[in-house]
Amino acid sequence: MATTVAEPTRRDFLFIATGAVGAVGVASAIWPFISQMAPDAATVAAGAPVDFDLGPIAEGQIVKLFWRGKLIFVRHRTAEEIKTAENTPLSDLKDPEADSARVQKGHAQWLVVYGNCTHLGCVPLGNEGPYHGWACPCHGSIFDTSGRIRQGPAPTNLPIPPYAFLSDTKIQIG
Repeated sequence: MATTVAEPTRRDFLFIATGAVGAVGVASAIWPFISQMAPDAATVAAGAPVDFDLGPIAEGQIVKLFWRGKLIFVRHRTAEEIKTAENTPLSDLKDPEADSARVQKGHAQWLVVYGNCTHLGCVPLGNEGPYHGWACPCHGSIFDTSGRIRQGPAPTNLPIPPYAFLSDTKIQIG
């Protein structure tokens, strides 16, 4: 007895082709519903808050980190730096702002600022200049240990990002 194998017919091909086109059509129809469940571009660009441990930062040290694609400086200020910043007369400042307004109460030793010069966005060098704060190598802006503009073309102080202390040694930026 010989067994016969059925050859595929044109009808079989049409069934498979119709099924494939139907599957692609269904996938195309439900894709907008699935993709709308993802967060929008503004939410993704906003970025999530960043937790940062302050414990390893030595007194006088400046640490750089990124949040939302922007450079952040975290400075552990010495008692002398704090005293000098607090005793600076506001009349000496181009953009007058008290040191106490730039740090959180009870945490004066920690300064958190954006790390770009407010003139043209260059990155200032830390522990530089006559005030031992930051000095912008591009155009000569000088900032003190509180991030306040003291000399040069920068129009404003280094901005403060939104942050909160989670404990004495941990902050959350954002």
